[in-house]
Amino acid sequence: MRRALFIGRFQPFHKGHLYSIKRILEEFEEVVITVAAAQYSYTVDNPFTAGERVEMIRAGLDDLYDRAYIIPVDNTLSNYEWPRHVLNYVPRARVVFSNNKLVQALFKAYGLEVRETPVLPGVSGSLVRKLMAEGGEWEAIVPEPIVDLIKEFNGVERVKTLWAMRVRMSGERFDK
Repeated sequence: MRRALFIGRFQPFHKGHLYSIKRILEEFEEVVITVAAAQYSYTVDNPFTAGERVEMIRAGLDDLYDRAYIIPVDNTLSNYEWPRHVLNYVPRARVVFSNNKLVQALFKAYGLEVRETPVLPGVSGSLVRKLMAEGGEWEAIVPEPIVDLIKEFNGVERVKTLWAMRVRMSGERFDK
């Protein structure tokens, strides 16, 4: 098959994402990487801008970049309409990779084949953000070029600030 669609928020792009893309490209000639929720940034769950995420993905792909499209797409108010919205922005693909059950159901309803995304166990964007916020060793699960970009974006301080704001507003303990 020629092309697959891989949907994620990439907050931030990490070694698990790179692993998934490499597995997808073992079967497909190209991958369309959809940066979902592109309009969100500077929040606990979405600290990086769409532009920053595109830069991270580009840097992380390295020599695989010539086999990828990277396309930011905003969310819509209607979940039902969201797949059509995405499909209006991306090159044609017949297979969608996602581990989100709602995304899977929505794209199946549009007649596309949906597959589970291959994952690297123990790696997630929420873990990376948590380690950043708590001063942990996040760099080991993020490709080296992206570590440099996150530091250039002052991303660690941004994540720490956003987490601290959430803790103050909610009364949560930071060390949970």
